[in-house]
Amino acid sequence: MSLKTLAVVSGVYDLMLALPMLLAAPQLARVFGAPAPVPLVNAQLNGVFTLTLAAGYFWAAAAPEARRGYLWVAGVLAKGLGAALFVADHLSQGSPASFLVFAASDGTLAVLTLAVLLRTR
Repeated sequence: MSLKTLAVVSGVYDLMLALPMLLAAPQLARVFGAPAPVPLVNAQLNGVFTLTLAAGYFWAAAAPEARRGYLWVAGVLAKGLGAALFVADHLSQGSPASFLVFAASDGTLAVLTLAVLLRTR
């Protein structure tokens, strides 16, 4: 997989997460077996953060070699730490098991990004 393809895939993934968090956070929480977010703005801010990551990935896709740093920060660090946090929260706070889907998808993208970055250096 090329850096450009990986950036586009990651951007689409984050965009698909951001829009429901911004526009339908209570319904999204219900789908995943979680209580409605209180206050709602916290979920919406997560949507803003995720939308910002998506925009960054699309920006990086335009010149992936020149913007490798963004892929390290967003693709490896943010996604890797996010995956770890989902697992830790599930184990320590009892968050719904359905949240582990995000741990798996974020973790997979983090490892894939790391591998592609190391392979193409």
